[in-house]
Amino acid sequence: MGLVKIAPATDAAPVCVDVASFLRAGTLNLPVLPPLALYVHFPWCVRKCPYCDFNSHELTGAIDALPEANYLSVLRADLEAALPMIWGRPVVSVFIGGGTPSLLSARGLDQLLSDLRALLPLAPGCEITLEANPGTFEAAKFASFRASGVNRLSLGIQSFDDRKLHALGRIHDRAQALAAIEHAQREFDNFNLDLMYALPEQTLGEAQAEIEQALSLAPPHLSLYQLTLEANTVFAKHPPALPDEDTAAAMHESIEARMAPAGYQHYEVSAYARTGHLCRHNLNYWQFGDYLGIGAGAHSKISFPHRVVRQVRFKQPASYLARGARNDFVAEQVEVARNDLPFEFMLNALRLNEGFAADLFAARTGMPISQIEPALAVAEQRGLIERDMHRIGPTELGRRFLSDLQSIFLKGAATK
Repeated sequence: MGLVKIAPATDAAPVCVDVASFLRAGTLNLPVLPPLALYVHFPWCVRKCPYCDFNSHELTGAIDALPEANYLSVLRADLEAALPMIWGRPVVSVFIGGGTPSLLSARGLDQLLSDLRALLPLAPGCEITLEANPGTFEAAKFASFRASGVNRLSLGIQSFDDRKLHALGRIHDRAQALAAIEHAQREFDNFNLDLMYALPEQTLGEAQAEIEQALSLAPPHLSLYQLTLEANTVFAKHPPALPDEDTAAAMHESIEARMAPAGYQHYEVSAYARTGHLCRHNLNYWQFGDYLGIGAGAHSKISFPHRVVRQVRFKQPASYLARGARNDFVAEQVEVARNDLPFEFMLNALRLNEGFAADLFAARTGMPISQIEPALAVAEQRGLIERDMHRIGPTELGRRFLSDLQSIFLKGAATK
């Protein structure tokens, strides 16, 4: 496409961000630009969990040695450099993730949010989420985060069982988890709990007890994930004894059966929410909206009238800080090929249990829905989707075999 340029992680010349070239004629015609979200990555954590494949880096010294001021300064410069790509577009949500962003001081987070408000037009009622680890919980800090403008907290609980928390390498215990939730309830109207199931040596009864404990606390939102062994993690090299596939499936079915009667809508593969508390930031991802990512290793997807561009920031915190000091943030930049957009759209949109409006495909990809008609027909024939003139969505069978459903929309898959 002529825009692809990848900079190796050396002292080579930086990736060129030529906004004028993004605005020239191209192969797409997007009728309107998608909603825009902001993701801010904080890469440090107290200890790297053995199952984690995120861009997180264990602190090598005391928390006081965290280069907070330097990182916040480079984050601001990163955002300022990216502004020409998103000029004038309102930001519908902000997500501060990691790593463990709750390691930020109250003053540091206040500075970050002040910088965001000064540089970006945040939409009215903008959802601002901060990820927090119960092991870094401080009551006064939670109150300060709320006062600074965070209006949604996401707590990485993972389990209420001390033995399971130890097996997962978490730095908190059950008591700390419950204390953090109590203060989240006090300070935030909207918060999420992350929980995992199919944990090492976990039984079906234990998984059900975890869910009952979570429901007793009435969180507005629950994210429930099956533990999987990801490449390049400690668990991948030294696999723990996990429940077999049948037991893990029984856990999933038990969770699904329990959540609706408890008042939670299962709106995405791993997400459950009470009315009015769906995560707007993640919904934007799944509806193939745009997002600018700043911070070490952050990813971006930015649409222009005639193309969609992806970027990746330098991953290693030291490299990000060093190159950021020279106003060089982007390690990789690529224009998404027209033929890749249908699969990328469906990869996200099919995660939504209720599916998506049929006209959303054209709005996000600039292509008519007929572009994927052969694949839609195959999926429908196999009983994996249901559709009408207005909506397309996965069936119960399609949700169960989501990877198989998504693969149908790979280039050429529908004709095989």
